[in-house]
Amino acid sequence: MSKRLARWFGIIVILAFCVTVNIHPKIADALSSNSYQFDETVVGAGGLNQSASNSYQGSNSTGDLVVGNTASGGYQIDTGSKTTPDPALSFTVTNAAADFSTFSPTIPSTATSTFSVSNYTSFGYIVQIFGTPPTNGTHTIAAMSAPYTSTLGIEQFGINLVANHLPVSVGANPDNGQFGFGSVTSDYNTDGTYRFVSGDSIASAPKSSGVTNYTISYLVNVSSITQGGQYTSNQTIIITGTY
Repeated sequence: MSKRLARWFGIIVILAFCVTVNIHPKIADALSSNSYQFDETVVGAGGLNQSASNSYQGSNSTGDLVVGNTASGGYQIDTGSKTTPDPALSFTVTNAAADFSTFSPTIPSTATSTFSVSNYTSFGYIVQIFGTPPTNGTHTIAAMSAPYTSTLGIEQFGINLVANHLPVSVGANPDNGQFGFGSVTSDYNTDGTYRFVSGDSIASAPKSSGVTNYTISYLVNVSSITQGGQYTSNQTIIITGTY
């Protein structure tokens, strides 16, 4: 006989930010010789002006005809006003708590959390997830170690980072906006298929990228004999820039 479990107050997802950068990060080579070097070049109707006094210094440009990104397998160009050539990686948690309501062995349980990543003048980034499945005392819901679909009546815990329509509608595909290049790794990018292995890479960008917004979808199934009570699960997300 199926029985309902006591209310779980939520799976708290703790997202952390870690960037690994070499002491001397390598960026795209500038145009240079023994006599000159261009940090950034300008093509357009206007140009660059340098304004300075004893109290301030300003850099400005006019005549941006086109702004945006142009790329192929061998190169990448970002057009627009002059910006710093220094590598930068930013990370924002937009929703860190994945909260579930009452659980039942006859209904799959889902929740979401969200974060965003952007990187500039680097060769990309990798997103990894570390943590544990939901635990109540000594009992732990089994994590799906391989991509698998939802099965009612057995204990399962898994995640993915795409829009799902099975077993219920939950989550969203990565939103790259106008200039993002982030994508989900193969084990976590299939509608209705979930997995959780601590240390896995779940997303990445192959090159300098604008903001990508990611949604993590969580799936939990329980059995009729799963121990009732409050379950918690903590995950840490680490984003590492590649240079």
